[in-house]
Amino acid sequence: IKKIHFGDWEIDTWYVAPYPEEYSQQPILYICEFCLKYMKSSFMAGRHRQKCVMRHPPGDEIYREGNISIFEVDGRKNKIYCQNLCLLAKMFLDHKTLYYDVEPFLFYVMTESNELGCHFVGYFSKEKRSAMDYNVSCILTLPIHQRKGYGNLLIDFSYLLTKRENKTGSPEKPLSSLGLLSYRSYWKSVIFHRLLAIHRSDNRKHRVSLDELSQETAMTIDDIVTTLQTNNMIRAIPPPKSQDSKSKGKNHRYRSASVPPLRHEIVVDWKEVEAYCHKIAQKGHAVINPAKLKWAPFLLQRGLMASLPSESGIKQDDLSDDDDISL
Repeated sequence: IKKIHFGDWEIDTWYVAPYPEEYSQQPILYICEFCLKYMKSSFMAGRHRQKCVMRHPPGDEIYREGNISIFEVDGRKNKIYCQNLCLLAKMFLDHKTLYYDVEPFLFYVMTESNELGCHFVGYFSKEKRSAMDYNVSCILTLPIHQRKGYGNLLIDFSYLLTKRENKTGSPEKPLSSLGLLSYRSYWKSVIFHRLLAIHRSDNRKHRVSLDELSQETAMTIDDIVTTLQTNNMIRAIPPPKSQDSKSKGKNHRYRSASVPPLRHEIVVDWKEVEAYCHKIAQKGHAVINPAKLKWAPFLLQRGLMASLPSESGIKQDDLSDDDDISL
């Protein structure tokens, strides 16, 4: 399969997807942009277009802002749609291995709407119960919708869901090359904006902990530290030198013992941070409005609500890293 015909677009494929053999032999695969059914010819696609009644993804519309909508699709309730979605995604993701076992996953499908219906833009999936607290298993924006800010929008939405669950989260590893670039850009933007907001606050704090940043952004401490290190924003403060910090080596020479740093601090170039945040704002990309989300966590909504009527949420374990970091 060299190309797919999707809506009004013909899109070059990047990788091979395990479609049935009779479809894999076709140079162009025709896919309905609403129900994601795949067909071998333009004639079959035309007949299907006349009969297809779907105008939006199955499942619940949990977010709408302007012409952007996001639907939550249960892999158990809409198995065929989710399998077709995974096959479509495989043509643009080199590391994707999930095709048919979709029941343990929830799929969040982003669309652009007009008078004809809700047109597929991208999606991300997540496990209903993740032992590692991953908030994304797989994420994709179609090539025709890339470089419009939709990738960051999907990532931001995944962290919004994580905040509503009172958790911290991280994407499942390994990430694709494009996915890694997108996440690094998103993490940098979120941390820079948060640090700048603290810096500009009237009652700003001179010290902020990694734990505080994690709770406010729903990012894991590991992802925060990695982002700061990537941008050369963490500096180790060594302890005071003393004679005890040296040990005698061979030939009676002294060598420095391995001494951990006394503490770490964030080193911020505020002009660079302000310039970066201004550059992001100038792009004018859509942003997630948390007030537009109408959603409850899956386990609480479907499983725990009946058995735990007195509890209003899921308790969060205390994070272990409370070390203060100087600004």
